[in-house]
Amino acid sequence: MRACRRVTLPRETPPTSTSTVRVRYAETDKMGVVYYANYFVWFEVARADLLRSLGWSYREMELAGVSLPVIQAECHYHSAACYDDELDVRAIGRLVSAVRMEFTYDVVRRSDSRLTASGKTIHAAVAASGRPCRLPARIREVFA
Repeated sequence: MRACRRVTLPRETPPTSTSTVRVRYAETDKMGVVYYANYFVWFEVARADLLRSLGWSYREMELAGVSLPVIQAECHYHSAACYDDELDVRAIGRLVSAVRMEFTYDVVRRSDSRLTASGKTIHAAVAASGRPCRLPARIREVFA
């Protein structure tokens, strides 16, 4: 008798979450346009919200001894976002390997559905000792 093995089929749609932010005056430059570095802050908001929506926060992961530092980040600017714009920041997560994850982002202005920026971050799982480690099974299962 052969043992049955559980087969995991590829996920048709990867885990996705959308977070809404309103551009504050402090996030703009002298011209009233969003300062470029703020998109990375919004990427973090969307990434944390995605993990939380899947039942595990960054804080809980760190308390379990694993953190996910950014090891690569990029952002492409398509259209200016300005003070008081309401933006949807969509994050999509996927496993790159047992120790790395990639998140991609789209930032869309709600008033006209215009893409203002897109980007991605790559993260490595790191133990409390600072050494690379495998992503927790819980994360690997959700993003498999």
